Amino acid sequence: MIAVGARVPDATLYEYFDAETDGCPVGPNAFQVSDLVKGRRIVVFGLPGAFTRTCSAQHVPGYLRHADELRAAGIDEIWCVSVNDAYVMGAWAREQGTEGKIRMLGDGSAEWTQALGLSQDLGKRGLGIRSQRYAMVLEDGVVTRLAIEAPGEFRVSSAEAVLDLLRA
Repeated sequence: MIAVGARVPDATLYEYFDAETDGCPVGPNAFQVSDLVKGRRIVVFGLPGAFTRTCSAQHVPGYLRHADELRAAGIDEIWCVSVNDAYVMGAWAREQGTEGKIRMLGDGSAEWTQALGLSQDLGKRGLGIRSQRYAMVLEDGVVTRLAIEAPGEFRVSSAEAVLDLLRA
């Protein structure tokens, strides 16, 4: 499992674009984690699934509410990563209104989530392999803060909890 002080593994994550921007065509675009993290300070929060109850009602909305405070605390980008495809993440981004605030990145085959050691098997609930709920701060690809939720919990990975970690 990933730990504070470790470099995050490389993998391909996918982001859906509704309009062509900066050379990225409409539709799913592939990005290498190793390229995205270079020289950046990023908050990543992982969650079990797009459009799920806690994720849609609390997790993403909290990061939307506190995006400006996180940026004021020195965060360059906020990522939401879920084991969903880019099309689902794009639809969820539109529904949540995340444009310009949170990058909604799909890890459809759980490649990055498993490499982090943060996957969970929710097959008995009909969901398959999913991400645990977590938040981490990356500085140039190195984990400087990490908070992993206990099963069924939503406390330590919230935007408010991450802000507290950054202020400590």
